[in-house]
Amino acid sequence: MEWFRKKKEPLVRQTKKEIPDGLWTKCKSCGEVIYGRELEQRLWVCPACGYHFRIRYNQYIELLLDDGKLEEFDASLTSRDPLNFKDRISYTERIRKSQAKTGLKDAIVCGIGRIGGRTISFGVMDFAFVGGSMGSVVGEKVARAIERSLERKIPLVLVCCSGGARMQEGIFSLMQMAKTGVLLSELKAERIPYIAVLTNPTTAGVTASYASLGDVIIAEPHAQLGFAGPRVIRQTIGQELPEGFQSSEFFLEHGFLDAVCPRRDLRHTVSLLIEYLCGPTSGVHETLKAPAPES
Repeated sequence: MEWFRKKKEPLVRQTKKEIPDGLWTKCKSCGEVIYGRELEQRLWVCPACGYHFRIRYNQYIELLLDDGKLEEFDASLTSRDPLNFKDRISYTERIRKSQAKTGLKDAIVCGIGRIGGRTISFGVMDFAFVGGSMGSVVGEKVARAIERSLERKIPLVLVCCSGGARMQEGIFSLMQMAKTGVLLSELKAERIPYIAVLTNPTTAGVTASYASLGDVIIAEPHAQLGFAGPRVIRQTIGQELPEGFQSSEFFLEHGFLDAVCPRRDLRHTVSLLIEYLCGPTSGVHETLKAPAPES
């Protein structure tokens, strides 16, 4: 009969509500679904498991520096293509796309800022720019940041986040390891403190150079650190790797780090370290000089 085929109208009409993109975020570690505003208030740290989401360079500037202000230097430096390198696309095109995507000229921002009222030379890497890789521009900007620290006798703080040396520049990128290492040895000779902050990930050529040469080296929890990737190491040594291998906690346990510091404590910790290393006076150079040997 006809009435068996009659469609019944629902008592209440329901309309599907669209959820704006970015309103909720799923934790990559534990799978917890977190409200975006809450995650931002927690400095992009999962409230359930403490997983530290990767954040951008400007967020570290706001997090670490007084009033979130940095007087940027060398902002116009940009990479060239000395090898005319091309894989899927040309290196020149890859740089152009990363610049358009991130608003940066290269993978690090350097300048002069203040932490706890004390002037410092500061640099922060951004993984969003070609995986935070170190090419000639990154190495040059780190070198100039070290030189500003030497000239002004002020502490150096570098926030590292990198996949390593940039393969598209070949030996030009590898030479940045030597250049920055030599300048950091001059900083050490002048007894001007350098604090390295390692975030997820800090690997390969950056780990093998300035990221591991700090007077004090601290890292965020569960950050991936190391030189080669675990798969390469496993195949090379022919053995299974220990649990937690290449995590910041593993590095701390084996003496490669001085501390693992949650993001919420980074500013306070770096400020205290600078105060301990420099003393209460503004004359960093005189305060840190070793006493003359007794005759």
